Amino acid sequence: MHKIPESVLVVIHTPALEVLLIERADRPGFWQSVTGSLDAPDEALIDTAARELMEETGIAADGADIALRDWHLSNIYEIYPVWRHRYAPGVTHNTEHVFSVCVPRDTPIVLSPREHLRHLWLPYPEAADRCFSASNAEAILQLPRHVG
Repeated sequence: MHKIPESVLVVIHTPALEVLLIERADRPGFWQSVTGSLDAPDEALIDTAARELMEETGIAADGADIALRDWHLSNIYEIYPVWRHRYAPGVTHNTEHVFSVCVPRDTPIVLSPREHLRHLWLPYPEAADRCFSASNAEAILQLPRHVG
């Protein structure tokens, strides 16, 4: 089954604008925020963001204490050639929808070892510099505009 070329990006941050980054298991040294594709064409973006947040970090967006924020921002980017085999033949671009979630700094992080090796918290400018994805880095740099 091919991946749907529509995804979410979830920037996880603290009130002090420290950002959680996770290192890809399939590409050590590639740091990113939570990302993931829709499971079905009709899956709501907020549901995709909540599912990916839980699967990749163990953080549950309950809507009360921990609530996802939809930035109403989408990026279209070219899929890296190394990952194109996951998509239908001829698919070269993905539409990514940006969300964020604010959590306390001491929130337990439970990584999926199949997907990620380790995590770290960095001030948002440093986190942006560490990301391999330009759209992820840009979203992190926009973080101050989307909080509060």
